[in-house]
Amino acid sequence: MIRVALVDDEDLIRAGLRALIAAEPDLEVVAEEADGAGVVDMARRHRPDVVLMDVRMPGLDGIEATRALLRRLDDPPTVVVLTTFENDDYVYGALRAGASGFLLKRSRPEDILDAVRLVARGDSVLFPAAIRRLAAALAPEPGPQAGRIQTLTEREAATLRLMARGMSNAEIAAALVVGVETVKTHVSNILAKLGVRDRTQAVVAAYDCGLIRPGADAR
Repeated sequence: MIRVALVDDEDLIRAGLRALIAAEPDLEVVAEEADGAGVVDMARRHRPDVVLMDVRMPGLDGIEATRALLRRLDDPPTVVVLTTFENDDYVYGALRAGASGFLLKRSRPEDILDAVRLVARGDSVLFPAAIRRLAAALAPEPGPQAGRIQTLTEREAATLRLMARGMSNAEIAAALVVGVETVKTHVSNILAKLGVRDRTQAVVAAYDCGLIRPGADAR
């Protein structure tokens, strides 16, 4: 069973998500919050696997709530940010803070359910075109990965650029003319060297450090 927490200041949004998730046999809503301020305590009490986090909330917003979860918990849940607009610069801030992806509130119900299942098993909800637009609109913000990006081998850097295009391991393998297991090894090395938890965070680091330039490398 995948345990889900809902964090949104709009009662209607939470009610809709709750009803959607409750109808699925492998998902359950274990907690709800209307403000980011209570998220860390909620996660400690209820141990959700996935948090669907509104990005714009009064009090503590989704960016700071995501950052607090990942900094203050030893085994934090996976965070997926909910937003109204693809070009919301708050979203890129949340990704920088450690969110594993984002969903539009107008997404189809099946897409929301698929996204919850994806991140629960360790995959990312990655929308390359939208992330590219967000990265282009904001100035780079080099983090601790700035020096680590230089430790990537040529093949690992090439793999990361293809990851930023939203390619699967199989697609990357075909593009680089290598086996899928080799790509998996490259991806594991990238995550380890950059000190990030998933593919989304690796791609965000690549944009922030200048390894990938919006509109140039990841088309």
